[in-house]
Amino acid sequence: MQPILLNPGPVNVSPRVQQALLRGDLCHREAEFSDLLAAIRTKLLHAFAPQDYTSVIIGGSGTSAVEAMVSSALPQGKKLLVINNGVYGERMLRMATAHRIPSVELRYDWTEPPDLGQIEARLEADPSIGGVALVHHETTTGLLNPVSAIGALTRRMGRVFLLDAVSALAGEDLDLVRDQVDICACTANKCVQGLPGVAFVLVRTALMRAMQDHPASSLSLHLPVHWQAQERHSVAFTPPVQACYALDAALDELLEESVAARVERYRAAAQLLRTGFSRLGLRFLLPPELRVNSLTALFLPEGMAYHDLHDRLKQRGFVIYEGQGRLQTGIFRVANMGHLSLDDFRRFLDSLEDVLG
Repeated sequence: MQPILLNPGPVNVSPRVQQALLRGDLCHREAEFSDLLAAIRTKLLHAFAPQDYTSVIIGGSGTSAVEAMVSSALPQGKKLLVINNGVYGERMLRMATAHRIPSVELRYDWTEPPDLGQIEARLEADPSIGGVALVHHETTTGLLNPVSAIGALTRRMGRVFLLDAVSALAGEDLDLVRDQVDICACTANKCVQGLPGVAFVLVRTALMRAMQDHPASSLSLHLPVHWQAQERHSVAFTPPVQACYALDAALDELLEESVAARVERYRAAAQLLRTGFSRLGLRFLLPPELRVNSLTALFLPEGMAYHDLHDRLKQRGFVIYEGQGRLQTGIFRVANMGHLSLDDFRRFLDSLEDVLG
């Protein structure tokens, strides 16, 4: 029996997405692959950015897409202001350092949203800051950052807004135009419900054109290199063909369901789980207003180590996820991403009650 994955990606996918892997071998320099790539890029825009944006496909994990975004978005010499309230904000800061991009950090506790006044003051004080980088869904804790407010502030201050939406896109209410996001990185294998190996970046077309004049700090992750090739119906480097087949099928499913309906499905699943967690006496790491739709962080039951809880649930067919960093020994995380039903979550709650019994 296939395990129910309650980790925040890779996720359980539908038989249709699995079947897409069997479409057959294909050379990436043939017209058939060019057609596939063009279809994926178009479907991404239909789903998430129907006007004034372009899409770029990247072979690799969501981290690859985020690093391509961070390393490509700003002109040489401009600083990046990184909002850091979790492991993935910290990761963007490390990316900027690795690419020798001057950076400024605003650090907050992992359970604390950023202070808009501090962001505004920092931007006012330093005109050399060219962009603001934020994680929408900080998967470290399941914290939802205020993307719309920060997008509006960043646009008003005349800076570029970079958004890591790897765990958020198709799971949270996100409108790139409304929220004034200039460039957004994501992956196939979380709320989009595709498979690992392919990621993508959505970019305002005007910014993408401007980025072509930026010096490259990377060969294989420089976004303009990928975009220029894909605009010519080609690819810069060998892509993960079978993962692209799966993404194509996953996007068909997403468009048929609609992004709004998927967000609501995830919200309903989270509510069912959280009602069950409360009934079982488990304590939440975050208050309700800061929680995302697709992941819940909980304190470990007193006297129970994570690995004991994990292993006993895995024996029953459910895979949960441990905490990270300083929270590693104190919490566990339950994601409700992927091709799962409310009955799957009800069975999980029954198993969890049995384990905690």
